[in-house]
Amino acid sequence: MKRPALLHCVMLCLSVNLLFPMEAGAVENDGKLRIVVFGAHPDDAQYKAGGTAAKWAKLGHHVKLVSVTNGDIGHWQSAGGPLAQRRLAEVKKADAIVGAETQVLDIHDGELMPTLENRQKIIRIIREYRADIVISHRPWDYHPDHRYVGILVQDAAFMVTVPYICSDVPPLKKNPVFLYSSDGFQKPYPFQGDIVVSVDDVFDQKLAAIHEMPSQHYEGGAGGSEEHVQRVPSEADEAGRKAWLRDRWTQRQSGEAKRFREGLLKWYGPEKGAEVKYAEAFEICEYGRKPTPEEIRILFPFFP
Repeated sequence: MKRPALLHCVMLCLSVNLLFPMEAGAVENDGKLRIVVFGAHPDDAQYKAGGTAAKWAKLGHHVKLVSVTNGDIGHWQSAGGPLAQRRLAEVKKADAIVGAETQVLDIHDGELMPTLENRQKIIRIIREYRADIVISHRPWDYHPDHRYVGILVQDAAFMVTVPYICSDVPPLKKNPVFLYSSDGFQKPYPFQGDIVVSVDDVFDQKLAAIHEMPSQHYEGGAGGSEEHVQRVPSEADEAGRKAWLRDRWTQRQSGEAKRFREGLLKWYGPEKGAEVKYAEAFEICEYGRKPTPEEIRILFPFFP
């Protein structure tokens, strides 16, 4: 290529980049998977999918953990801006351990509503990240914020491919796979463990991340009390705290493995599936595209 032509090409590329800069938070088209996990509060995405997020991140895939509210009433002893800032700092530390990006929306805890404005926020986040997988709460839950996150993500599921809504952000060419994180609610129907992931190999990593959110477990969050704090090893006893946390999360994650053993056998085979100790489970949301078993193995590349 002649020098003038080369210079023209470089200038053209620079002009395009200036006119259409990459959206903040967007990731390069490097052939890796892009996953967005929505939780209602700064801890939900980490609790529900932190292990699976760590597994994706270890393989070089891009993961963003999003809190749709700022968590500013999620403590029994403090609230408002100082609590929101504290919880933001907590999840940033936790997500750094997981290997995920952090985003916390500035919406008051307990006040999330399924408005058009909030739907557009969700659409933009999914588009900007060019998500292949989107995970959220199911839209029936004890907490209104959890329910409305599920509704907002459902409402965004088709719209992310529609060009003339949120037209400031390019639409996705292909609908992501939308998944629900597990819960114990029975109506209108119980959670279905369509995809079950062993987190045995990242269990300690997930515990280390959760340890960085003391406001929610060591102090009890919104449902805590002075009595709860007295029952937990003190901040000075870090080893005792971590042992206390491990005991509770061993019960929780081993309960998931027992509850969804059939799914583990399906995805890992009878021998390995029977040996899994800790698991996270996801349900395929009918609002997105329904992946084939072959596609699931591409989206979850740690299955054998």
